[in-house]
Amino acid sequence: MESIGSLEEIVLMILLGNEKINSVDIAKEYEDALSKNISIPAIHVVLKRMEKKGWVKSQFGEPTAERGGRRKRIYWATPTAYKLVSDLNEAKTKLWKGVTKPSLQYVSA
Repeated sequence: MESIGSLEEIVLMILLGNEKINSVDIAKEYEDALSKNISIPAIHVVLKRMEKKGWVKSQFGEPTAERGGRRKRIYWATPTAYKLVSDLNEAKTKLWKGVTKPSLQYVSA
């Protein structure tokens, strides 16, 4: 299985949950899901890296008046990304099955 970072995994899961999405909306979904802020430049870095790996595709949308005629870049996940995340989820599920009785050191007081 190809190596994938946790931020890449989360962003891919967001992409897989949307047909097409822009970086601002990715950041919003990330913040909603994790209750943590993430910068748009951080999202762009990860998207560019994943696009080079063939996990993500992108294209410019149509210019809009609300953006002063500028276009948004729209992203979507590839079938390779779906397979990668699916395989990773399967491996994690197998590992979690082995965590049957965690030691008390993991239980917060």
